[in-house]
Amino acid sequence: MTSTRSSPTSTAWTNVSSISTRSTPPALRPSDLAGASLGARLHRSGGMNMARIGVDVGGTNTDLVLECAGGVFYHKVPTTLKNQSIGVVEGVRGICSLAGIEPSEVDVIVHGTTTATNITIEHNGSETGMLTTRGFRDILHIGRHKRPYNFSLHFIVPWQSQPLVKRRNRIAISERILPPRGDIETALDENEVREATRLFKKRGINSLVIGFMFSFLNDAHERRARDIVLQEMPDAYVTLSSEVANVMREYERFSTAAMNSYVGPKTAFYLRDLESKLREAGVSSKLRIMQSNGGVSTVEACATRPVRILMSGPAGGVIGGASEGEMAGVRNIITVDIGGTSADISTIPDGRVKIMNPRDTYVSGHPVLTPMIDLVTIGAGGGSVAYIDEAGAFNVGPRSAGSEPGPACYGRGGTEPTVTDAQIVLGRLDPDLVLGGDLKLDPALSRAAIEEKIAKPLGLSVTDAALGIIKIINNNMALAIRSNSVARGIDPRQFSILPFGGAGPLHGVALAVAISARDVIVPVAPGITAAVGLLKTDLQYEQTEAVIVELNAADEAQLERINRAAASLRERVVADLDADGIARDQQKIEIVAECRYHGQGFELRAKMPKGSVTQTNKAVIITSFHDQHQLDYGYSYREQEVELITLRAIGRAAVKRIVIPKVRATDGSSIDRALMFVRATTFDDGRTLETPRYDRTKLYAGDKVSGPAILVQHDSTTLVPPGYVAETLEYGNTRVHRAGVA
Repeated sequence: MTSTRSSPTSTAWTNVSSISTRSTPPALRPSDLAGASLGARLHRSGGMNMARIGVDVGGTNTDLVLECAGGVFYHKVPTTLKNQSIGVVEGVRGICSLAGIEPSEVDVIVHGTTTATNITIEHNGSETGMLTTRGFRDILHIGRHKRPYNFSLHFIVPWQSQPLVKRRNRIAISERILPPRGDIETALDENEVREATRLFKKRGINSLVIGFMFSFLNDAHERRARDIVLQEMPDAYVTLSSEVANVMREYERFSTAAMNSYVGPKTAFYLRDLESKLREAGVSSKLRIMQSNGGVSTVEACATRPVRILMSGPAGGVIGGASEGEMAGVRNIITVDIGGTSADISTIPDGRVKIMNPRDTYVSGHPVLTPMIDLVTIGAGGGSVAYIDEAGAFNVGPRSAGSEPGPACYGRGGTEPTVTDAQIVLGRLDPDLVLGGDLKLDPALSRAAIEEKIAKPLGLSVTDAALGIIKIINNNMALAIRSNSVARGIDPRQFSILPFGGAGPLHGVALAVAISARDVIVPVAPGITAAVGLLKTDLQYEQTEAVIVELNAADEAQLERINRAAASLRERVVADLDADGIARDQQKIEIVAECRYHGQGFELRAKMPKGSVTQTNKAVIITSFHDQHQLDYGYSYREQEVELITLRAIGRAAVKRIVIPKVRATDGSSIDRALMFVRATTFDDGRTLETPRYDRTKLYAGDKVSGPAILVQHDSTTLVPPGYVAETLEYGNTRVHRAGVA
């Protein structure tokens, strides 16, 4: 979404078949766009009697989508940065009023939150204490002896400069467990645990992480230490490394557990406070939270394990983007979610949302061993600030103006030029139409900011300076797209760009050109796509257990060990789903094997055979691993030993997916029914052309709009440059492609 603020009194719209008359800008009223307010498409859903809401909280706006018997409604409210739950409750009330239902009629609310993410970015987590094995106090400081940037002479090491647990708060405890079976060599010194806990209490530390060596083989010491801590500090927030990352690699396991305790107290407070405020507002629905892996879980599960929701917000966008690609009949897509502060990019080949390799799951420079959707985030959005640095170089981002004070055009005291200001100067954003006219922008302030901060220092015209801002931000995003596609062996020429977020469709064609993508698919409601994705995902729980076995040479006893672990994991995941009230016949359990070649650093996921693992069918795991290695790295060693490291159980429960209605098919009438007015607009080639604006909500399936043109709707604006055609598809989404290219 762009750095914009909307009125909480927005209304839904229907597919209007009447012909709109051409009007000039002074005559255009916000009410003329009432049919497009928030991009909501009202439809009859065939007797649906359950109301569901998706809520995505961004740095600028909180986006909501509601599906009920009356139809599908979209809504935006400003994000309340000091306490996001206030804006969420306001949005829920507003969208229920919009749909004409009571908040008590809502059955489920699915929430994508950036609370945990923001804590890591702003480095304002809880003061955390750690109990660890004597002799290993500095594991979190040493890490893997990796340089963040191999060839840079000037760099910081995040795990040292911004430690999750300060060294003075890492206390060594006498205990020792040995591999490979988890035998106890040195018993836990319980007195040392009590003394350390009392010291933490004296220091005012209430969030603790317990990480002992080889606890993934035997967690008895960690569990006993937790019991002692809670005896001394009953209200302490305690994380066990064996519970959040029950896998080998002590540094990554300790880091994951430390991150959980670092973000845990504040995240848990937010989630429980939100649940409480919703109850006070008369909303008695289930509250579900989007996880980093693309599944949803309960408030309690996420409050206990907030490390699982570090990428909660971006995950909803990827799921929503994948769904939009499916509706458009496109299997290969690259999603680009451009908001006010950042751009989240994910490559989806053949309709499959990818889970990131564990070696790449870093958050704010710290390794976090939890499944995450494969995406890249950069500081590029509508609020990204353009500036000239001390060396005289022209930069855009990653710093953002946010919503307070926001871009210069907001008139809230901001004086620095942003991407949004550049779009206004170039005529691509109409200052009287943003959010249907609810947000009034001042183009004179945009022009003054760009002239003073960029144009004059560089000796450029204001128009050229604005074009420079757009080109730099587009190049930054194109580089990030290549890192998530070309650098991984994916040819973007076989993919479509799917831009969303309020700012996305303004950049879609330029990004497609930069990476040579096939075309651009613009979602139905780009500014709300991430919220829609929340209602298109399943409930999901995961459990892991370390099972280190060389598969090729495995004997019957080792295979039995694999089968026992798989059965135990299955029972634990079923218990999670049972506790959430999911009927057994609706539960789907998958066991995956995480394997590597003997001596490799990290694992890849491989398929498990149906039923028990035997000498005959263990080849299923081995072959699957070879195939996955070939796919990811371009080679495999079919004769080499394959080592099983971890078993992972994934429990899912399918939920009803939101149904987006089809739009009316074209009747052959002129697209002038959607024409609003014509204004001068400057395009990337420097040409300024008289460009028509079309109300996107009045276009029918099959309608084609030739560029130059701009498609306007409440939550976003789509730019169609000269030489391109925008074709409305059956669900109201739009395909933008070169003229003359089918």
